[in-house]
Amino acid sequence: MESKQKENKVVLELTKEESIVLLDWLSRINESENADLFQDQAEERILWDMEASIEKVINETFESSYAEILSRAREKVRD
Repeated sequence: MESKQKENKVVLELTKEESIVLLDWLSRINESENADLFQDQAEERILWDMEASIEKVINETFESSYAEILSRAREKVRD
């Protein structure tokens, strides 16, 4: 993962594996009823937007072997 500031934006670069792991987590968080998790709706909005942005470029979630793909991605990302 790499980050940089560009004008008034922060740009995060993720590997495909990092994106798959993050997308799975965001999906689970966004589907759960964790109102106490957020201090402001803006925090929740950012997570929804991040999930939508990653979904546009990661198609593996629709693969029949998604569980295996996610497992391999997690293994690669772990310390």
